[in-house]
Amino acid sequence: MKKSYVKVLRENFLTLATMGGVIFGVILGVCLKLREAPWSDREIMYVSFIGDLFLQMLKCVIIPLIIPSLIASVGSLDLSLSARVGGVAVAYYLLTTVSAVILGIILVTSIQPGIGGEPRADQEESEASTRIALTPDTLMDLLRNCFPPNIIQATIQQYRTTLILDFEGEQVTESGFIRNASDPYSWTVAGSWSNGTNILGLVVFSIVTGIAIAFCGEDGKPLLNFFASVSIVMMKVTTWIIHLAPIGVCFLITGQLMEMNNFGDTLARFGWYFGTVLLGLLIHGGIVLPTIYTVITRTLPFQFIFNMGNALITAFGTASSSATLPVTIESLEEKNGIDPRVARFVLPIGATINMDGTALYEAIAAIFIAQYRGVSLSIGNVIAISITATAASIGAAGIPQAGLVTMVMVLDTVGLPADDVALIVAVDWLLDRFRTTINVLGDALGAGIVYHLSKNDLEDLEEVEDEELTYGSGGMTSMNGKSNKAYENTSM
Repeated sequence: MKKSYVKVLRENFLTLATMGGVIFGVILGVCLKLREAPWSDREIMYVSFIGDLFLQMLKCVIIPLIIPSLIASVGSLDLSLSARVGGVAVAYYLLTTVSAVILGIILVTSIQPGIGGEPRADQEESEASTRIALTPDTLMDLLRNCFPPNIIQATIQQYRTTLILDFEGEQVTESGFIRNASDPYSWTVAGSWSNGTNILGLVVFSIVTGIAIAFCGEDGKPLLNFFASVSIVMMKVTTWIIHLAPIGVCFLITGQLMEMNNFGDTLARFGWYFGTVLLGLLIHGGIVLPTIYTVITRTLPFQFIFNMGNALITAFGTASSSATLPVTIESLEEKNGIDPRVARFVLPIGATINMDGTALYEAIAAIFIAQYRGVSLSIGNVIAISITATAASIGAAGIPQAGLVTMVMVLDTVGLPADDVALIVAVDWLLDRFRTTINVLGDALGAGIVYHLSKNDLEDLEEVEDEELTYGSGGMTSMNGKSNKAYENTSM
């Protein structure tokens, strides 16, 4: 009995330590807040310094973790197994991930849990220097940034269109058009490169590179192995950084509490945020995913989901879809009768690129932070959040609290300060368990759907393999010892 307790504590050490960091950070922040004299910005900076270092570590591993992981994930798709099996799996992953992001955006914009929060002290200055651009400009910038002219430049800069009014009143141009100061469509169109990682461009480049590697087959294997190796190494580095989360979270929360004017109101808004994320996960995992399964397979999913109980409990306990993978495979093959070729082909890919819960959470979190800080998001910003949250969930590592890394990436895409991740990190450790459970449920149901749609292809693949084996053995027998009459007849 004592050994089991020790095992449980060891397996959940990071979660318990993070919870302790949150509690200690709250207590420390409340105690420091009791001082009558207000804290200066410099004093708050001193307290938040260790937390800022933790955030900088997270930002440092974004590109070397996400990009190789995306390339390796897409490039490892086994096109030779069955084009239909792989195609159905990828189509399902995209469908459920995009639907999760859309659901999250609908919920957070409807409930608006962050409205009425506390704008940053530098908010007025940033709004004063905000560029002037129309919605078409923002949407076109979105597409421009998807295809950067220089992939190295994309790591540090992104393009943006700016409208310039260099005259007052009306003016007749050389072409005869009249420009009016009240009509932004007639202003001079200029473009510039702003500081900030062009995540969308890097993601598009990575996906295209991964697809090219998959199509190249054996010739692309060396490059695939390189990116897979980089991904593994960077995942180890990320694990080390995440193990510093209890300390970093403690000082981040303390600094945030020292800045807050109304702690009670802020706590209520985080309650609404927590409830919004849970509602989204409940709807997606309890309605959307089972409905997709039922419509495609024409069977009720209740028994299927019940048989996955052990895997779902393990996912909630470990907060890691990768660690849950062996249990998920066993449950699918032994209890739900899924063909091992499908389970062992679909699940490893799903554990890497299919993270519905993470995508939904990141979309909600980014818009919540914008609402809390009083930052209005354009249609282009919302679309950027959708694309980036989808890509971030694909590239997220299947380890506990890896969403912190990708969350910083999503915030950076729409120009929100990375240190605002401290606003949600206090409850991230708990939400991580719920969204991991939904991730594993989505993988399992996806395997069931792929198996249902690919039964005939798998049978055809068996026949082809038997024919090839029979041909190689002189046309006498196949692997299972049965006569291959089809080959014998054609050879007559």
